[in-house]
Amino acid sequence: MHFTEYDTRLAAYAVLVNDAGEILLTWFNGGADRANACWSVPGGGVEFDEGIEDAVVRETYEETGYDVQVGPLLATHHFTGPASRRASRPFRSQRLLFEATIVGGRLGTTEQDGTTDFARWVRLADFPLPEPTADVVDVAVERLRP
Repeated sequence: MHFTEYDTRLAAYAVLVNDAGEILLTWFNGGADRANACWSVPGGGVEFDEGIEDAVVRETYEETGYDVQVGPLLATHHFTGPASRRASRPFRSQRLLFEATIVGGRLGTTEQDGTTDFARWVRLADFPLPEPTADVVDVAVERLRP
């Protein structure tokens, strides 16, 4: 399929790991229809006129309360979907995962009426988790494991 025949959603994420071997996850509440609630990593859609790293900083603050410095690219991931009731054209979701470092703030979701309910540090040793996790979490954890 030619790139003019589908829509693209660009998303960027922060992968934050502390000295205790924990990764920072966010609870995605499933959005408007509350379906598919799961753990994710801080991040989300890049706005039309926004730099990718700027989106990582913004999304991380909104979802976790932390100010971050964006580090190197850790991984990329994508998935595709067909046209549907919600999407008039097929789409590709392209995700970029960056290492990041906390430089300020404090833990607590700042967005109002958003799709993130809370954030929590989770031990990498506890994976796989009993609760559902987004595939972007699996990508991050796979890259972090020795």
